[in-house]
Amino acid sequence: MSDLMSRLRRRVMGVPLAEATAFSAGDTPTWRHLEAAVLAAVGGYHSVLDGSRLDDLIPRLDRTPLPLRGYAYEGAAMGLTGLDCFLPGRSRLKAYLAGPGAPHVYMVHIGAGEALARLRRRPEPFLARLDDPVLRWLVMDGYGFHEGFFKPDRYVVRQGLPGHLSPYARRVFDQGIGRSVWFTSGADVNRIAETISRFPAGRHADLWLGVGVACGYVGGVERSVVVELRRVAGAHAPRMAVGTAFVAKGRQRAGNPVPDTDLASEVLCGMPSEQAARLVDEAFAALPAGGSVPLYEVLQQWLQRELSAAYR
Repeated sequence: MSDLMSRLRRRVMGVPLAEATAFSAGDTPTWRHLEAAVLAAVGGYHSVLDGSRLDDLIPRLDRTPLPLRGYAYEGAAMGLTGLDCFLPGRSRLKAYLAGPGAPHVYMVHIGAGEALARLRRRPEPFLARLDDPVLRWLVMDGYGFHEGFFKPDRYVVRQGLPGHLSPYARRVFDQGIGRSVWFTSGADVNRIAETISRFPAGRHADLWLGVGVACGYVGGVERSVVVELRRVAGAHAPRMAVGTAFVAKGRQRAGNPVPDTDLASEVLCGMPSEQAARLVDEAFAALPAGGSVPLYEVLQQWLQRELSAAYR
C-alpha cells in the first residue's frame, strides 16, 4: 500500500526529471554543478512523497552528500508544505522547523515558498502563520525562485510580477528571481548582467542581491568569474554582498560549509565567510523590537551599510 501511495503522490505532485533539468544548456562542469544542486532538491522533495514521517525521512535526506544536503532539506520542506496544503491539520512543516529542519532553517523557508508557487497558493497569508518575523520572508524568496526557474518566459523574459503581492513581498520575490537567473544563465556573468539590465532599474538592487545568494550558496565558478561579477554589478555590488553574507551564516548554521561560500565571501564581502557569518549575527542582535519596516529589510539595510566599507 505504501508503494502505491508513493507512486500516486509522485504522479500527482512530483517534479519530472525533464522539467527539473530543462534549464541546463550544456555538458560542462558548471552546468553539471548546477544540475546536481537542482536534482538534490528534487530528490528531497520526492523523499517526502515517498514517506513523510520525520524519523524515516531524515535518514534518507542525510544520505545526500554534505555539500548538497541543504538542497535536500529545502526539497523536503517543499514536500511537507505541499502535504500541509493538501492534507490540512497538524503542520508537518512546523514540526520539521522545530526539529531536524532547524539547522537548515533558511533553506526550509525557501522550500516552503517553492511549494506555494507550485501549488498556486498565495504566499502572504502563509507568512503570517510562521513564527520567525525575519526569516519568514525567505518564503517569498523561494516563491520568486520557483517562478523564475520554472516560468522564465513570464517572470524573467517578460519581467512579470504577481499582482497579488504587497510592495515589499515583490521585492523579496525579485531576490528569488535573481537567484534563479544564476541557474538559468549557467552562472555566466555576461548573461546575468544582460538579463538584469532588461528589468526596470528599480528592481535591479534586489535582483543582484539574489545573485549574491546564488553565487555564495550554489557557486560552481572560478575566482576570476566572481571577481568579474563584482565588477559588472557596479553600484549594486554591496547589495549583492548582503546575499552572500546571509549565505555564509546559513551554511555555518547548517554545518555544511563549501569552498564556494568562502570564495564568494572573500571577493564580494571582502572578508572570510566566518567573519561574514558573525556580521549577520551582529545584524540580528541589532534588530529593533518592532516598527513599520519589515525586519528582514532592516537586517539587509544594516548589512549593506557594514559591507559597503569593502567598496569604498
